[in-house]
This record gives sequence, C-alpha cells and structure tokens, in this order.
Amino acid sequence: MTEPGKELAGISREAAETATELAEAPRPRERRKRVVELAKRLATSGASAAGRGSRAAQRAARMGAGWLAGQVLEMAPRLKVRNQAELRAQFPGKSPEEIADALIDGAARASGAAGAAAGVWAVLPLVTTFPAEVAAETLVVVGIEVKLVAELHEAYGVPAEGSSAERMRAYVAAWAHRRGVSTIPGGVVFAAGSPLAQLLRRRLAARAGRSTFSLAPLLTGAAAGAMINGRETRKLGRQIRQDLRRNALSGPVPPGSGFA
Repeated sequence: MTEPGKELAGISREAAETATELAEAPRPRERRKRVVELAKRLATSGASAAGRGSRAAQRAARMGAGWLAGQVLEMAPRLKVRNQAELRAQFPGKSPEEIADALIDGAARASGAAGAAAGVWAVLPLVTTFPAEVAAETLVVVGIEVKLVAELHEAYGVPAEGSSAERMRAYVAAWAHRRGVSTIPGGVVFAAGSPLAQLLRRRLAARAGRSTFSLAPLLTGAAAGAMINGRETRKLGRQIRQDLRRNALSGPVPPGSGFA
C-alpha cells in the first residue's frame, strides 16, 4: 500500500484553508462550492493504492495515525481563528451562549459537507486512492473541529495563553482531551510516546475510521459521511462548551493543574 504521507505531502496547508473556508462560508451555495473544490483535491491527492474501499482505508488509518498527528500539529497554526472581538462583530447583540450555538451549528454543517464531498466523489468512475481521501477528509474535519474549540474559548473570553503557535497546540490538546484549556504549565508537549501524543493518535485513528463511511457505495456514502461528521462535531462542541461553563462557575484554576 502506498504510504499516505507520500500521497498527501503538503496537504496540511490545503486542509487548513479548506477547513476555514467551509466553517466560515456564510451561505449554503458558497459551502457547496468549497465542497466541490475539496472533492477535486481528494480525488487527485494520490496516484495509486493497494486496495480499495473501507477496509483498505481503515488499515491505512491505523498505519498512518502517527503521520496524521504530525499533519494536524502542522495544520493547526495555519487555521484562521476569530477572536472575541471579531465574533462579537460578526454576531452583534448575541450573548456568549448564542455565539457558541452559532459556532457549533456552523462547524457541524461544515464537517457534514466535508463528509458528503468525499462520499459523492467516491461514486464517480475514477480509480481513486481511498486511503488518501480518508486522510484528507480526516484532516479537514479535524481542522474544522480544532477551529471550533479555539473559537468557543474566544466566545467565552477564556483563550489559551502563549504565542499563536502555542495556543493552537493547546487547542489540539483540548480537542484530543475533549475538554477546555485551563492552564498549560510549561507548554503542551507532544513528544513521541507521551500520553498526550498517544491520545492524539488514538483520536485520529478513530476519526479516520469514521471517515470510511463516506466511501460506502453510491450516494449512501455521502449521506453517511455528512450525518456522522455533523453529529460528532456537534457532540464535541457541546462537550467543550459544557467544560468551559463549568470552569467559569468554579473560578480560576490553580497553576499546574493542567486541563480542567
């Protein structure tokens, strides 16, 4: 089997751009346009792979979880994240709760669109590289979700501390933990073999496994991909929001306590 990393070299930049465009497309027509562009990239991302369909994709996902983790860390700082002032300007007069609702709904629709794109493209009479498609869809959906995590923190006025790169790595860690960022003593470490790196790989392998539903025959793949992606992104958003609410009610977290 062709290694996904060789087929998708440099895809993290495209995934970051696509994730941002899908999440912020204000109208369905614009979102559909972004989906078509994504589908073309999915189909041309690689030349060949040994095996087709969901089983081949699941094998590639298990083998490539470490590569995916590296791509997510490379992609995260490239994501466009709206700060609190930008969110308030975009949603004038809305409370943090109402802004959070809008962010979660938009991210769920965007990740659903990414799954539908992979499913529709997979039915065309082309020799596509399904493992490459799964990797690309996984990166885009994770990008949408990490952006959501970051913007929920901004909406509630509790952004992570540090440089832009440090904040985005913290949000990747929050995505993996399914919890809000409270404090980041000494920075976030994704060293090979560390518990955080292992958790990130497990999350990505599971995410890639769900992406294989987009490869089901005919348009059932598009429907399944859209439904599963949207449901999982909405669930993540609600988990992060619940944790941010709990942190706000409990007050400041003592330094060194890590994630709430």
